[in-house]
Amino acid sequence: MFTIANGIILKGQNLVSSKENIVVDDGRIIEIGKDLSEGKIIDVDGAVVCPSFINGHIHIGDSIIKDEGYGLSLSEMVKPPNGVKHKALANAEDDEMIGAMISSMWDMVNSGTTHFIDYREGGLHGIKLLKEASRDIPIKPVILGRDDSFYGDDPDLSKVKTAIRKILKVADGIAPSGFGEITDEVARLIVDECSKQGKISSIHVAESEKNQIESLEKCNKTEIEKGVDANFSQLVHVTNPKNDDLDLIKNSSSNVVVCPRANAALNVGVCKLNEMLNLGIRPLIGSDNVMLNSPNMLRELEFSLKLMSVYYKSYIDPAMLLQMATTNVCSHEINNVVQKSYINEGDFAELIIFKSFSKDPHLNICNRCETKNILYIINKKCIV
Repeated sequence: MFTIANGIILKGQNLVSSKENIVVDDGRIIEIGKDLSEGKIIDVDGAVVCPSFINGHIHIGDSIIKDEGYGLSLSEMVKPPNGVKHKALANAEDDEMIGAMISSMWDMVNSGTTHFIDYREGGLHGIKLLKEASRDIPIKPVILGRDDSFYGDDPDLSKVKTAIRKILKVADGIAPSGFGEITDEVARLIVDECSKQGKISSIHVAESEKNQIESLEKCNKTEIEKGVDANFSQLVHVTNPKNDDLDLIKNSSSNVVVCPRANAALNVGVCKLNEMLNLGIRPLIGSDNVMLNSPNMLRELEFSLKLMSVYYKSYIDPAMLLQMATTNVCSHEINNVVQKSYINEGDFAELIIFKSFSKDPHLNICNRCETKNILYIINKKCIV
């Protein structure tokens, strides 16, 4: 048992700040209040106590090729099977992959991330490699698998069904690349089987304007319409919505993950984050490909804070931005696969404690803090 004393606590779904103490026993918060003092005392002297981060979307496998292909188009970089990323993954040795993923996971842990949602290339073998790499690291990968049998204009649906079932035995869900690479039948099989098993079905949509135009020309539907119609539980990017796309998402059960730094790195646009928030959409935020960006969520938050201000010429609420990297995952539940908590009594103690520089605790994290300003990272496994 221990007590985190004299901290500015960001509590509940909305990260409301209050100066209180937190008592933790056997990995759970058992009491929050003023003047509590039980067990070992960790006096944080006015530091900000925040739920730990979730990186809502990452491709950790391409940690092996950091910054390769800079300046190439989206398709040249990441479209299967001939993108820079996919060629590198196909030629990588297992030890090289595992070592690079371990390095990226420690980068995340040291910058306050305790969970990440990975689009896992390489089929069953790729899933095995990530599980091996993460075995001794205090971080929880949420693994969304895929298989080469998904792709092409005329896939063997019996092979697709078999691959889906095998992947779901060992993974948290399925994540094909995008609608440009799979048929509607494959999409339907993925969503149906994930839904039956209570797992995540996720897909990239509307990452580029080009993808949206091609989808409209081919199907008379945007990629976002296709994602919502297919009932994918998670839509990643949503950078270039058209017409009523955002209203469709608002009225659907799909959650959204935005990746502002990756969109900027690939020159595909600025996600309509302020518009989403005004509609009541509460997205997650992720760093996307490690080949493009550091997986440090502090860098993602600061970039997004400034980008939205200049793009919309109005300020984004820093508390709502911070929720994208923390508590929004709880409101979505994501098919009960991601089990993170708010800072409330009875919740798991998964916390980051930041040095305080300013009177606004949300801006303190989003605008001021760096990895070196983290005093403690606390989760079910350890105190770092």
